[in-house]
Amino acid sequence: MSDAIKHECGIALLRLKKPLEFYKEKYGSAFYGVQKMYLLMEKQHNRGQDGAGFASIKFDVEAGERYISRVRSNKAQPIQDIFAQINERINEELTLHPEYNNDVQLQKDNIPYIGELFLGHVRYGTFGKNSIESVHPFLRQNNWMHRNLIVAGNFNMTNVTELFNSLVELGQHPKEMADTVTIMEKIGHFLDDEVTDLYQECKNNGLSKREASPVIAEKLDIAKILKRASKGWDGGYAMAGLLGHGDSFVFRDPAGIRPAYFYEDDEIVVVASERPVIQTVFNVPFEKVQELLPGNALIIKKNGTVSEQEIITPTVKKACSFERIYFSRGSDAEIYQERKELGKLILPEVLNAIENDTDNTVFSYIPNTAETSFYGMIEAANDFLNQRKNKFILDNRKTLTKEKLEEILSVKIRTEKIAIKDVKLRTFITEDSSRDDLVAHVYDVTYGVIKPTDNLVIIDDSIVRGTTLKKSILKMMDRLSPKRIVVVSSAPQIRYPDCYGIDMSTLDGFVAFQAAISLLKEKKMTNVIDEVYKKCKAQEKTKDSEVINYVKEIYAPFTDEEISTKIATLLHPEEIKAEVKIIYQTVENLHIACPKNLGDWYFTGNYPTPGGNRVVNKAFINFYEGKDARAY
Repeated sequence: MSDAIKHECGIALLRLKKPLEFYKEKYGSAFYGVQKMYLLMEKQHNRGQDGAGFASIKFDVEAGERYISRVRSNKAQPIQDIFAQINERINEELTLHPEYNNDVQLQKDNIPYIGELFLGHVRYGTFGKNSIESVHPFLRQNNWMHRNLIVAGNFNMTNVTELFNSLVELGQHPKEMADTVTIMEKIGHFLDDEVTDLYQECKNNGLSKREASPVIAEKLDIAKILKRASKGWDGGYAMAGLLGHGDSFVFRDPAGIRPAYFYEDDEIVVVASERPVIQTVFNVPFEKVQELLPGNALIIKKNGTVSEQEIITPTVKKACSFERIYFSRGSDAEIYQERKELGKLILPEVLNAIENDTDNTVFSYIPNTAETSFYGMIEAANDFLNQRKNKFILDNRKTLTKEKLEEILSVKIRTEKIAIKDVKLRTFITEDSSRDDLVAHVYDVTYGVIKPTDNLVIIDDSIVRGTTLKKSILKMMDRLSPKRIVVVSSAPQIRYPDCYGIDMSTLDGFVAFQAAISLLKEKKMTNVIDEVYKKCKAQEKTKDSEVINYVKEIYAPFTDEEISTKIATLLHPEEIKAEVKIIYQTVENLHIACPKNLGDWYFTGNYPTPGGNRVVNKAFINFYEGKDARAY
């Protein structure tokens, strides 16, 4: 993606099912779990670069011994920083105590981070909130082992204020109004309730407090706790939790908005936000990695039993399609094919834009995530060219000479790597920089492959704000002197904010919204803007379930093509000479390419939860009133 938007978070949970001695014997180290967690987190680096956290739990330790370890970082390379700290501590202990080296029990007793249960998290901060206190996992501490709760997740709640107030009604005093804190305290409250009920049961059966503790740990009903805690949640989430005594869970929202995958064998249970991460780290085939079903929790008891239980009745599955287009790793077998299909499906619009003149067209892509859709587009272009060749040969078969046949067969689709991303320069320039000349050089170009008679078709996976396109890409492409630049988005027009975990929360940042507003003004239809504002304001006190997304009316007067044409005008730098066309994928083709991920609210405004409609209306109110504020 040429536009810089912040990514989603990633989670990794690992439970070792065998004694640590087993991993020492089979894999050469009792640090097997730590090593695998490093790989699980590093392989999800694409999902977070602002912060990372790691927590571990040791099983069956003596009273007074530390059994929970946690380390978090918000440094420039947070994953590396975390594991540098862990390795430094481990090596320090092994150096000071050589007797630990071949004694797994001594290692477990005396070295932190070695245990049976691990939780990792990588994140992007939103709205500048990247203090260490905002980095997951979060820890809710208690002297009762089973009341300790560690939570991390890939999520955002649209109704955090309502959830916060419900905690206040319970008599709590949460330290801040943040969804992670609120969710953790909500789960923690019902965890405390469950422990209290079980203790009373044990007491009635004549057990002492000490005798009751392991019974409570064994009988804790994680599904019941999650069912009670999650009433009223509105958002997209895949969250993981660890309890101090060794139970753990991963819980996914009922619409399946945020992804979660798991794998189990007789040695491990592992959960991650992406399937290929598990495949790569543990060398398991695609079909062995399961998707956690929407509304379900994967519950791993301390005794090793694993179950997938329904917590909330699933709604219509609206797994995020934007995940497939951009955020997830393209090495996933399904995602790779889906991205190629997006490129294939948009070729007819491209051919129309270049008037079917493939001979005088160079095809390229914006590195790096658009590369796969580029391959799909080129496959389709080659099919088109082959059909053209076949037709010519058949039409002229009686007069065709060997020389002419060779000439026809020698015609190829022209592909080049035109755009080259200067990552170091991009890192150097701050996002809100006014140094446009530096921004213009974020991308460089390959010279000598474009003729003045050529069309240049360049595909991006999505065009969100268009800032980099206007300030850098188009200017650099124009230096090659093509007659026409056709910018292709493999995703549809992004028109509506996200409120489920991606940092896309304001309307006026979207170039599609800017285009629609510009068209309304040009056509003397500003009354539509005013009416939408009035309708949104009138719903501010309405229940979420009754709120209507009135922002759709901003786009309703115009076709997709009209908005795309206006976007091309808005993004066309005055000084460039080439004609500029911008083509977007259709929502219909998106659904054909990504049939299992039908969550398309970015493009259609059809939010999968009631809170989404409130958020988009609030975003419009903020725009109309000139407020640079978060809509949720």
